[in-house]
Amino acid sequence: MHDDTTRLLAIAERLIETARKAGADACDVAVVRSFGRSVSVRLGKVEETESAESEDMSLRVFVGRRVATVSADIHADAGPLAERAVAMAKVSPEDAFAGLADPLRLSREALDLDQFDASDVATPTMVEQALAMEAAARAVAGVSNSGGASVSAGASGLVLATSSGFAGHRMRSGFSRSVSVIAGQGVKMQRDYDFDSRIHHIDLTAPEAIGRSAGERAVRRLDPGTVATGRYPVIFDPRIARGLIGSIVSAINGSAIARGTSFLKDRLGAAILPASFTIMDDPLLPRRPGSRSFDGEGVRGEAMALVENGVLANWILDTATAKELGLQTNGRASRSSGGVSPSATNVLVSPGDMTPAELVRETGRGLYIDELIGHGTNLVTGDYSRGASGYLIENGEITTPVSELTIAGNLRDMLLSLAAANDLDERFSVVAPTLRIESMMVAGR
Repeated sequence: MHDDTTRLLAIAERLIETARKAGADACDVAVVRSFGRSVSVRLGKVEETESAESEDMSLRVFVGRRVATVSADIHADAGPLAERAVAMAKVSPEDAFAGLADPLRLSREALDLDQFDASDVATPTMVEQALAMEAAARAVAGVSNSGGASVSAGASGLVLATSSGFAGHRMRSGFSRSVSVIAGQGVKMQRDYDFDSRIHHIDLTAPEAIGRSAGERAVRRLDPGTVATGRYPVIFDPRIARGLIGSIVSAINGSAIARGTSFLKDRLGAAILPASFTIMDDPLLPRRPGSRSFDGEGVRGEAMALVENGVLANWILDTATAKELGLQTNGRASRSSGGVSPSATNVLVSPGDMTPAELVRETGRGLYIDELIGHGTNLVTGDYSRGASGYLIENGEITTPVSELTIAGNLRDMLLSLAAANDLDERFSVVAPTLRIESMMVAGR
């Protein structure tokens, strides 16, 4: 792996030199290598095995205040690629905020965040795991069919070099297992799934446990009813609570703030959540999916509060959006083939004091939602409307399944009424517990 990194760094530095000779005032290069394998099975038979490997590079050049980004396979000729990028930049509109990160803010220390597991999981082993997972799901009484099971393993590496002298690399592995099954017959069929995704193979949940969970979840959904249209307390299962917190993260992204397209654009320093809530973003947590020792511009990020004691504390910024807002980057740049933009890393919501069961008990009557349908979130206005299914809460207990609901509200009001349980699941880049919204409009059938 060391030899591979050395090779990719040499390619990046050579492209920088070529771009400077072609007329770039400044530039940076990202080289990404990825490789992986996956298998999928259905009804006890192997459906597909795949393997893939790619090496791509992205060159961003600055000519004065003009910028352009081009991407190509790593084997592309550096000369024509650099000349094309410079030519594109020269005819691009000026951007007063374009430029590389301040050299004084670049990461100078290599950190081991335990992001790479070199475990080589053989394809036959992956097939065995997928078959075991599906078999466990189909063994649950009431399960009638399978949507299939899949297992994957892979890794990706990033090399980043800039004309201002930064050169860094990082690797990240990924292993996953997932299964989907169907319960019931005919028009009464219900589908559900379960999965796990980890950086280290040893941390994955056992295939049989994932399968049983998927089967049990599907069976619990059978024979759903509905509720009368009205206002109800609504509890979000952690699966979808992450998406609600993700709406906050998207709304405080520096790009949205700079464009004025966020319902939170004027709320910095104001309360947007109850005082019991703190939301952190931390890129330096070991063994976490969003961790990185440097961002897409080479800047070292630190843990920071996005929301502190309910108060909106920071925007998520890269160099360009920070300049536009008169601030400093906080090391949240993310690199893609299209250029650089801000993104969060590991988002962690502070846990509440109650268990999920206690939160349900305190609710009395309401809805427990564990599936959302559609994309009805307007981050400009905060309006929120989604199709939903889940379970009725009666007398402080989760009871019968319900489906074909629509839940609606405005994120400003929803967020200020949140209550959190204490069940944090730290597998994901957004870590959120079970969350309750005090009152939402619910439309039944």
